[in-house]
Amino acid sequence: MHRWRTAGRRRALAAGACAVAVALVATGCSGAGALFGDSDRQITVAMVSNSQMQDAVELSSQFTEETGIDVKFVTLSENEARAKITASVATGGGEFDVVMISNYETPMWGKYGWLVDLTPYMDATPGYDPDDFIPTLKTALSYDGQMYAAPFYGESSFLMYNKRMFADRGVSLPENPTWPEVAEAAAELKTDKVSGICLRGKPGWGELLAPLDTVINAYGGRWYDEDWNAQFNTPEVRDAVKFYVDTVRESGEPGAASSGFQECSNQLAQGQTAMWYDATSAVSVLENKDSSSIAGDVGYAQAPTMAKDGNGWLYTWALGIPTSSDKRDDAWKFISWMTSKEYIKYVVQKKGPESVPPGSRLSTYELPEVKKVAAPYAEQMLSAMKAADQKHATLKPVPYEGVQFLAIPEFQDLGTRVSQQISAAIAGQISVDEALDQSQKYAEVVGKAYQEEQR
Repeated sequence: MHRWRTAGRRRALAAGACAVAVALVATGCSGAGALFGDSDRQITVAMVSNSQMQDAVELSSQFTEETGIDVKFVTLSENEARAKITASVATGGGEFDVVMISNYETPMWGKYGWLVDLTPYMDATPGYDPDDFIPTLKTALSYDGQMYAAPFYGESSFLMYNKRMFADRGVSLPENPTWPEVAEAAAELKTDKVSGICLRGKPGWGELLAPLDTVINAYGGRWYDEDWNAQFNTPEVRDAVKFYVDTVRESGEPGAASSGFQECSNQLAQGQTAMWYDATSAVSVLENKDSSSIAGDVGYAQAPTMAKDGNGWLYTWALGIPTSSDKRDDAWKFISWMTSKEYIKYVVQKKGPESVPPGSRLSTYELPEVKKVAAPYAEQMLSAMKAADQKHATLKPVPYEGVQFLAIPEFQDLGTRVSQQISAAIAGQISVDEALDQSQKYAEVVGKAYQEEQR
């Protein structure tokens, strides 16, 4: 059974967020702001600076023209955005009217009362059709049956590969490969100029740990047992982590310890690696002929299996309204514009079907232009997203929810610390056993806190 935070722990999280806020003020905001007009009817939107979000900034003049609402954007890198938004929302800072958050934060923050319940707004907006959202995303962005954020784009994970490279080398993979089969293919495809596979090694709970946690799940591992006993010293977790580290060291990309989503995306798109296991949202880059040299020649397979199958992760960037905002109605107007069916069609018209925010609405993949472009991957992507289950991500029972993350507030810090240990092992600075021993100690501290709450 998943256990939510107590009031005391929420206060601790807010205190930590205050420290983050002070640090950010001291260092300054490195994000780019875009301001349309300067009227009293203005909202401030904090967003991650990914490509689809940048498209929204560019296209938002349409929203201003239609509504008369000026929009000030604060766009930040993912890590900066998480820190700044968490600090603001947790402390009731009130500087943002709309925040871009994920399915990690949304249910917790809805529980704490930090976010406005969007379900009444959705139901009262003609044509908005919240039932068109992919069902697993709706559940992931809900608390107690109510949605507290609207998905802008969603993703699962799958294996992507260069079909030409596989054909040239006479290498093949089954439709549902196991991880050892993937490693064997990577070893066969590796050359002096091309890596066999690209896997994230960059530290961060949303970087390295995203793919690694699904490998741990596949091997039958888990972070904690039902009684919050840390599990990094178990054979399942050790085998999974050793496999991941060994594979990327033997057949992976150069500089793997500093490679994240962007680096691996570039390598597969430019023919520098044969395979990449990562987010389904990568199709926006890989199938775009302006950014990919292998567009049209990318193969897709479901997340590799082992003891457990159905290992694709579930993630969404979504928009919510902090309860500290005094412009909730205008904030909703913006959210409903940016997450609507009409916005998807507008992106197709202005930017092309390759640029639509992927994996949020089912109807997106019924649009003729999108359907044509998405034909190579739509079935695999939607199947992975529909199958992803945050409540049953592991082979054995656990006291937490989440596929590629643990839905507990401590995971931001705990996950980052663990990822630093694994990244150091990928870099050859420490052994896998040393990384797991230290990770076990980090996890035990958090586990003991939850054990004390249960007494």
